[in-house]
Amino acid sequence: MIEVTGLGHSYVMADQKMTVLNNLHFKIEYGEFVAIIGPSGSGKSTLMNMLGCLDIAKEGTYLLDGQDVKKLSDNRLAKIRNEKIGFIFQQFNLLPKLSALENVELPLVYRGMPHRERRKNAEESLARVGLGDRMHHRPSELSGGQQQRVAIARAIAGNPPVLLADEPTGALDSKTGVDVMNKMKELNAQGHTIILITHDLSIAERAKRVIRIQDGRIVEDRGNPA
Repeated sequence: MIEVTGLGHSYVMADQKMTVLNNLHFKIEYGEFVAIIGPSGSGKSTLMNMLGCLDIAKEGTYLLDGQDVKKLSDNRLAKIRNEKIGFIFQQFNLLPKLSALENVELPLVYRGMPHRERRKNAEESLARVGLGDRMHHRPSELSGGQQQRVAIARAIAGNPPVLLADEPTGALDSKTGVDVMNKMKELNAQGHTIILITHDLSIAERAKRVIRIQDGRIVEDRGNPA
């Protein structure tokens, strides 16, 4: 479970304190599908970095499975990022010289997983996103939608409980974006907790819960009956 209490973050620019996040409180249970939505500059990307253990908030607490993230070592945070959180980025972040299969395998290499096991996991993950017949293609040989599905396969290969998706449809056309969101809904139905960062209300409305941020504050937190 994710529990955020009094979370705040700021920095100093030209001798002025700039508040990015201001006193956030919320919980996300395992199995939820949550969209965090807000305009550019609202603080949602900073919050994503906090939830992904890529950065540490200066104020408040963030508990992940009951552990206070602020108290963990860099090595422990790296282990959490590798094992508990699967990242899906807007620009895919695939290595161009590696095949789809090798891109999906890479995080498992860092985990120290044996070659046979990680190859099996990578192949199964690509099959789950409908790319079983494209696993030996490089990113330049794949469409944008296929590249994003490789990125999703990479995120789920290690079976992390949480998937953190940053504008996953932002670089895609509308039809391909819908296909990707349908895949995310399937993964949620299979048990993955999904936290989706977006500025697009039509995308956010596909989640089961919507948290709206404005000027670093939560202004709405509601379930989505759709």
